[in-house]
Amino acid sequence: MKPDMFREPVTILVGLGFPAQVLGVMDAYQHLVEWPGSFRDSAHAVALKACQAALRGEIEAETARGLFVAFAQKHDLLASEILAIAAARGRGDRDPHVQ
Repeated sequence: MKPDMFREPVTILVGLGFPAQVLGVMDAYQHLVEWPGSFRDSAHAVALKACQAALRGEIEAETARGLFVAFAQKHDLLASEILAIAAARGRGDRDPHVQ
């Protein structure tokens, strides 16, 4: 496995809600660079800096992955959580995020 690849891909939703697999640091970096400037925040800045550091070999790819996942969670981009909610709604279950 290449040193910039994640042990486990991160699946995020892109565009009109299509799932995309982020396989490594470079993929994560590209998604962060393409993130609209008006939506950039501290989570974005931290994840972007982590990806840059991982690409330079200063930190592990898994550290950058964790920060990218935190960014994706904050912005409701993780496909696994959204697909789980959709599946629960399809079964008629109550949305666990709504009180």
